[in-house]
Amino acid sequence: MVKPNPQMTDNEWAILQVVWDSQTCTAPDVQETLKSQKGWAYTTVKTMMDRMVNKGLLKVEKIRNLHFYNAAITPAQAKKGEIMRTLKRAFNESLTPMMQFLVENNEFSDADYAQLERIIKSRKPSKKT
Repeated sequence: MVKPNPQMTDNEWAILQVVWDSQTCTAPDVQETLKSQKGWAYTTVKTMMDRMVNKGLLKVEKIRNLHFYNAAITPAQAKKGEIMRTLKRAFNESLTPMMQFLVENNEFSDADYAQLERIIKSRKPSKKT
């Protein structure tokens, strides 16, 4: 059984970016795309992608001796999993301290603050009187 929101390594993120961009690809496709930045051999990529299938990050379709890979999770699911792990690990599952930390430790533009305010207001339930 696949774990929900499995933890991903930086290398798995790199592979998933290629798969998300390509939709369907083979290990040689991924190896070629990442060759200049990672320098991985085909066997390294194939091994990592097979492990990602076992973790539930990728799906594979085998046609004769070809293996076609697709993402098993969306970018939004991957991001949510990473944020939820950080929230749990670093902020004891409390959103407010995490948001406070982000606001206090980053340089936001006025446009960023305005956008954050719009997002919060749009999600905030209106009070009925």
